[in-house]
Order: sequence, then structure tokens, then C-alpha cells
Amino acid sequence: MTQQSVPPAQQDGAGPPSGGGRAAVPAPAKTPAGSGGGLRTLGLRADVRNLSLLGVLAVLIAVGGFTSPDTFLDPSNLQLVLTQASVIGVVTVGMTFVITSGGIDLSVGAIVALASVWATTVATQEYGFTGILFTAVVVGLGCGLVNGLLIAYGGMVPFIATLAMLASARGLALQITEGRTQIVTVQPVLDLGVPDAYILGVPPLVLVFAAVTVIGWLLLNRTTFGRRTVAVGGNAEAARLAGIDVRRQRLYLYLLSGLCCGIAAFLLIILSGSGQNTNGNLYELDAIAAAIIGGTLLSGGRGTIVGSVLGVLVFTTITNIFALNNLQSDVQQIAKGAIIVAAVLVQRRTLRGGEV
Repeated sequence: MTQQSVPPAQQDGAGPPSGGGRAAVPAPAKTPAGSGGGLRTLGLRADVRNLSLLGVLAVLIAVGGFTSPDTFLDPSNLQLVLTQASVIGVVTVGMTFVITSGGIDLSVGAIVALASVWATTVATQEYGFTGILFTAVVVGLGCGLVNGLLIAYGGMVPFIATLAMLASARGLALQITEGRTQIVTVQPVLDLGVPDAYILGVPPLVLVFAAVTVIGWLLLNRTTFGRRTVAVGGNAEAARLAGIDVRRQRLYLYLLSGLCCGIAAFLLIILSGSGQNTNGNLYELDAIAAAIIGGTLLSGGRGTIVGSVLGVLVFTTITNIFALNNLQSDVQQIAKGAIIVAAVLVQRRTLRGGEV
């Protein structure tokens, strides 16, 4: 008896079976991580993670209001928290792109310091507001360019290349200032830090941070550049075979990180009214930690700007609560280190559970 062939559509369960019998419906195949279902699942988990961070932030606000009721919830203190978050927040946006691509940048704090002191020398201040802003951005881009060339075209490991930049930039910043604080005398720059410059009660620095965040989110989630960044971080060799110029992409990413450092340096100049070689101290720790607890995968291939921003707000709020309660800075660093370890352990468990 010859076996009747079954049309392909019926083999896949896409059409009705011939005859009156009922056809067995095959079990659905597991959705691959790169398919639409996998992306929807990752999006749902990202939303849950962001909601969790919002919950942590709400708890911290409650703790701050309980421990320092007269000062923490004061509008001026909340403005201060947002202003301080703006500087490290801009750096974190750039760091998020770098980590998403599978890289790391240990030099961001030193670049901020170098850009801030170079932009506040007497010679630079002679060119006024434009000269300070231009110098800060150009120095940041220049350092990012060196990092990108060493890593993308020089074949250096990102850890080593950016560690060398950290040492070099710190040394050059110290040489420029000779250990002294450089006071800003350009009044238009100083005016941006006073309450009279606030727009509807929002400091200009916070508005710049918001703009950088929106641009960063659009760049990562709605452009080819963002898709290439994720692809390089997920599998650089596969990205290369798919036609992506991996080296050029990495160069662009470190340029972007340097640009964010230059903008952050200018914001720090406004906030402090000076340039110091100690500016940006441990910014690399804060930026990496904020990105990780926000959901950016340390090994690359996944990044979230919203999560990184929430991570920045969490750390800044913790710092503010500790300061209001007269806790020493070493306790703050211990707490941040513990949060980083906890975040990495959660990521490892996530990977073992097959969530990414």
C-alpha cells in the first residue's frame, strides 16, 4: 500500500488534515533568543528590572525622608541630587554603549579631569564661554580617539588601553594645574549654576543630562548604529561576517565615550566653578556600576540607557543620604562595591537561567 504524501503545509500543522480524523498538533518549537518572541521576552524582563530599580529608588527616598526629614525632601536638596547625577549620568550614557559592545573604559574619570583643567586654563578662559565648552569637548574627543585607535586598530585589550589613558590623563592634568585649583572667571559659565538660571525649577545641567539620555536611547534603540553596537558585543566575529566593520564601530564607540566625558567635564566646571586634577575621581567605578545594576550585560550584547540612568539615580541618592547622615566616604565606597558584586551575581544567575 503506497503511503499518501502530505502537503508541506499540513506537515507543519498549518492546514486542515485530509479525511475526517484529527491531526496531532506538533509541539511549538522553542523560540530562539534572537526571534521576535525572544525580543519581547527580553523587553518584558527589562521592564521588570526597571520597575525594580524604581522600587529601590522609592525605598531610598523613603529612607532619606525618614532619617533626614528636614533636609532630604527639601526642594533644594532634590535639585542638588539631580544636578550631581547629571555629571556622572552623562558619563554613564557613554559607558553603556562601550560595555554593550563588549568593551570597557577605565579612563572616563581621568578624561573628565583632563578636559576640565584644560578648559579652565587662563589661556582658554580668554576665549570665554565658547572657548571653555569647545576645549572640554575636543579634549574628550581626542582622548576617546586615542583609546579607539589603540583598541580597534592597535589590537590592544580595552582594559590595558584605557588603564594607560587613565594614568596618562591624570598625570597630564596634574602637570597642567601644578596641583592647584583653577578658578573660573567667565561669568556666563558661572551663571548657569545659579538658581536664577533654572527653567521651571529645573537646573540647566539636568536638562542637558535629559537631552543626552534621550539622544542615547534613540541612538541605541532606533538606529543602525545601536544595532551594530549590540551585534559587536554579542558576537564580534558573527558581526564581521555579517558585513559590519567591527574596528570602525569600536572606534566610534570610544569617540562617543570621550564626547560624553567632555560634556560631563563642562557640566562639572559649571557645578564647581573650577577645574581640578582630582575631578572625576572614581567616575569609572560609578559609571560601570550604574550601567551594570541597570541591566547592561558586562560581557556585552545587551544594554539599556533607561536602566543606566536609574542606576545613576540610585547611587547618587545613596551618596546624598550618607552625606546628610554624616557617614564617611569609605562606607559609601564599600556599599557601592557590594552593590556591584550583587549585580554581577544576579547577571550570572540570569545567564544560567537562559534569560539572555
